[in-house]
Amino acid sequence: MDKIKTLRERKKKIRESAGPDRMKKVFHDKGMLTPRERIERLLDPGSFFELDILATHHYREFGMDKKDIPADGVITGFGEINGRKVCVYVQDFTALGGTYGEMHGKKICALMDTAAEAGVPVIGICHSGGLRLHETLGPMEMFGQLFRRNTLYSGVVPQISIILGVVAGGQAYSPGLTDFILMTRSSAIYIAGPAFVKAQTGRDISDDELGGAVMHSRVSGLVDILRDTEEEILDAARQLVDYLPLNCHEKPPAFPNDDDPMRKIPELDNVVPPESPKPYDMHRILEPIFDGQEFFETKPDFAKNMITGYGRLDGRVVGVVANQPNHLGGVIDIKAAEKAARFIRFCDAFNIPFIMFQDSPAYLIGKEMEEGGMIYRGAKLLHAFSEATVPKITIIIRKAYAGAYIAMGSQYLGADFVFAWPGAEISSVDAKTAASIIFRKEIAGGMEKEKIEALYKDYYDNYVDAYRAASLRHINDIIEPNETRVALIKSFSLIKEKRAVRPEKKHGNIPL
Repeated sequence: MDKIKTLRERKKKIRESAGPDRMKKVFHDKGMLTPRERIERLLDPGSFFELDILATHHYREFGMDKKDIPADGVITGFGEINGRKVCVYVQDFTALGGTYGEMHGKKICALMDTAAEAGVPVIGICHSGGLRLHETLGPMEMFGQLFRRNTLYSGVVPQISIILGVVAGGQAYSPGLTDFILMTRSSAIYIAGPAFVKAQTGRDISDDELGGAVMHSRVSGLVDILRDTEEEILDAARQLVDYLPLNCHEKPPAFPNDDDPMRKIPELDNVVPPESPKPYDMHRILEPIFDGQEFFETKPDFAKNMITGYGRLDGRVVGVVANQPNHLGGVIDIKAAEKAARFIRFCDAFNIPFIMFQDSPAYLIGKEMEEGGMIYRGAKLLHAFSEATVPKITIIIRKAYAGAYIAMGSQYLGADFVFAWPGAEISSVDAKTAASIIFRKEIAGGMEKEKIEALYKDYYDNYVDAYRAASLRHINDIIEPNETRVALIKSFSLIKEKRAVRPEKKHGNIPL
């Protein structure tokens, strides 16, 4: 019994080492949860099982012999989210700033190995000052080991990073290698903090300006999900996991629901304005289609002209990629192409079928786009869609022009089905542009305005209207908007077990 008592006391000391006063000062006074409270909020009650609690550093130099770092600054273990297993690590900022030491890294890497072998997601709650300088090269090696595992297990099990507080230095690269990054608005992540920037450049800059969550959600695109509080972000993480398979060998989870799969949606018949250039909010189309009218959006503040996220149809998870006519007319720029491509690649890696909702006039053209690398960066969307072997269906809502028509899920790139709504415009360019070029000599010669308008109408009726595309089998059908949910559910039920054959190779090379 004495040995059991000793064990209990040692573990209790580790769990409570910081003490209530320090926990209050570091976390509660700043509106944050403690590391163990974060675990409790993320996981099902009572499901967490801790690993390696007794592991700690063995360094003597630079005063380390006098430093007690409970659990070496990171809590690792496994638990459940809605009854499904996940592996979790949580960095403890009260333990030497949550710095990444050699044993700290070994604990995380061992957990990732376990997750990959068990076939369950890895969730990291990151709050760290970065490399533990006292340990010199030990942490450097473990950074490399961590990055290697992030890469090797990419596409094997979902990897999710939750940034709470500040994450700095080399520690920031690991979230960049994971599938999803979730942040609270008050959090920040950067390679070098304000002090380093000041020392190297002489420039004063704040955490928020340099690597704040709001900046990353809007400008860099790093953040997939942004929430105000830690409670909200941890709840969002639970929601996200519900849409994902545990590993690449499973299909996404299916949930029973009472939403009629044959439900028609009359309001969709009147969403799209009759005037072709007039914008509307694509969310008005997406949300009513899915079970319970629930759509879980990712990166909503980045590249707003492209929407990505998840929904369910008859209980089964589907990914969604959609143009947003309410922002830049739904045109595809570099950021939108890369956002969609990365999302598609994740869906394909984890057997998640997806839908493309198309309403785009074109890829964005101009000097800025060309200098930014539109040719290869815009091609990422073409590559991702062509490479994907999961079931994929396209709905052409309105505009389907030029390269955007091809990239947003055409049959030419391998869509299983392409359906269009009445009034869809499918062509290499819009009618006015085409007619102005084809008949430029006649127009330049002083043709009457009425005849010019007649040329435009004639071109539209014969070469842009969706019925021509249907007659040539470029699309599979023109459907009533109110029947979109029904058409999707019926179509996916046919192709859910599809087997795509690809040329044998090691792997392709995604455009830069």
